[in-house]
Amino acid sequence: MNETTPTLLPGETPPKAPRGLMARLRYYFLTGLIVAGPIAITFYLTWWFVTWVDGIVRPFVPVAYRPETYLPFGLPGSGLVVAVFALTFLGFLTANLIGRTLVDLGESLLGRMPVVRAIYRGLKQVFETLFSGKGSSFRKVGLVEFPSPGMWSIVLISQEPSIEIANKLPGKEPFISVFLPCAPNPTTGFFFYVPKSKLIEIDMNAEDAATLIMSAGVVQPGGDHQKKVNALAEMTNAARVANSQTTEKV
Repeated sequence: MNETTPTLLPGETPPKAPRGLMARLRYYFLTGLIVAGPIAITFYLTWWFVTWVDGIVRPFVPVAYRPETYLPFGLPGSGLVVAVFALTFLGFLTANLIGRTLVDLGESLLGRMPVVRAIYRGLKQVFETLFSGKGSSFRKVGLVEFPSPGMWSIVLISQEPSIEIANKLPGKEPFISVFLPCAPNPTTGFFFYVPKSKLIEIDMNAEDAATLIMSAGVVQPGGDHQKKVNALAEMTNAARVANSQTTEKV
C-alpha cells in the first residue's frame, strides 16, 4: 500500500524529492542536526554554568553538609541551590533596617579605598541598572552609522552624558551614550556618544538584538521561529515523498 502524499497548504509548492541514497541521507542528517544542535548546545551551556557555580560555592560548604558525603556520587547543582538560597537570604537581611545599616557601613569602607571605590561604584550601578528593573539603559535598541557612512550597526541605548561631559562635546545638539556589541560575542564592543539626530531608534528588544548579533544576522527577529518550522516541514515532506516513491518502486 502506497503512503499518502502530504497535504500542501494553499500557495505552497511541493518540495523536491531528494534523488539517490546519499541525497536522502543528507536530508536526514541535516534534519537531525537542526533538531539536536540547539538542544545539545543549550544543555552544554547549562551544565557549564551549574558546574562553574558548584566549583565556587562548594569550598564554602562544610563537608558534613555536602551531598557527596552521604551519597556514592556527586550531586550536580547543589552549589547552585546553596547560592540561590544564600542570595535570597542576603536580600532578606538587606531589606530590614539592620541589614541596610551594615550595607551602608560596608559601602562607606569601600568608598575610602581609592582603586576599589571606582570599581565598586561602577559595578554597583551596572548591576542596579540590569537587575533592578528601574533603569531604562540597554532596554532600547537603535541604529547608528558605523563604522563608515552608509554602513549601519545595531546599538543598545544607554543614558545621556553627564553635565561635565555634555559641556565638552562639540556643538549644541544633545548627545546620547550607546553601546555597540561585537559579533558573535555581544559582551564586548564599543561605547561612545552619538548625536541624537544620528540615532535611529527601532522597535526591537535587547534580547532580539543580542540574538541577531550573536548569529551574525542569520537569525532575524520575529521570523526565526517560523523559518525553523518551515525548514523542518520542508525536510520532513521531502523525506516522506522520497519514502513514498521508494515504496512505489518496491
